[in-house]
Amino acid sequence: MFQLAEIRHMVRVPPWLFGQTLNDAVVEELNRKLANKVVLNVGLCIALFDVTSLGDSYIFPGDGASHTRVTFRYVVFRPFMEEVLEGVIKSCSADGIQVSLGFYEDVYIRQDAMMTNSRYDETDGTWVWDYQTDDETHHLFMDIGEKIRFKIIAEQFTDTTPAGPELSDGTNTVAERQEGKKPYVIYGTINDQGLGLVSWWTSSNDDQGNVEGEEEEEEEMMA
Repeated sequence: MFQLAEIRHMVRVPPWLFGQTLNDAVVEELNRKLANKVVLNVGLCIALFDVTSLGDSYIFPGDGASHTRVTFRYVVFRPFMEEVLEGVIKSCSADGIQVSLGFYEDVYIRQDAMMTNSRYDETDGTWVWDYQTDDETHHLFMDIGEKIRFKIIAEQFTDTTPAGPELSDGTNTVAERQEGKKPYVIYGTINDQGLGLVSWWTSSNDDQGNVEGEEEEEEEMMA
């Protein structure tokens, strides 16, 4: 779920940080610029791990800050494909389920990644898994706030950096087209054994344990 990403970047250190050591100033600027930000094709930056090298510093004409080429490692959130995670259902719609991990919420389970025989109940605003047994059909609701286990199947990075001048009519600028887009989206599936609401499988294990316990008690009484 978390990885170490090696990044090279030209770090600008403003004059009011010149009283610190170069390493401390660079660390402060890197955390200010990157913490809780998504870097394209890297992931969600969590915290600086270490600085591996500091290059020469330069002061460019018209800018009183120093600019230093830095190589560093940053802890990033970027799950690998088919990794199994647990989160909480944040919202439901006919398109699927949005899952919150607590610190990250752009996680989605689309309708085609639900359990077989799943449907969206518009009345309750939740997804329902119609679980078939030999005797009857059980309607298992996926309510908001329930803990859910899912497997990562895809990720999508989007460059949301505003760029380009405004057009003469004031419309269709790049900034406007990028508005509302999410820089990093994760897609998961629950269409597999052991996935879905955690309570489904916990209840099954508890029932199996109770049955085994009763069988052991009967054997002891017979002995």
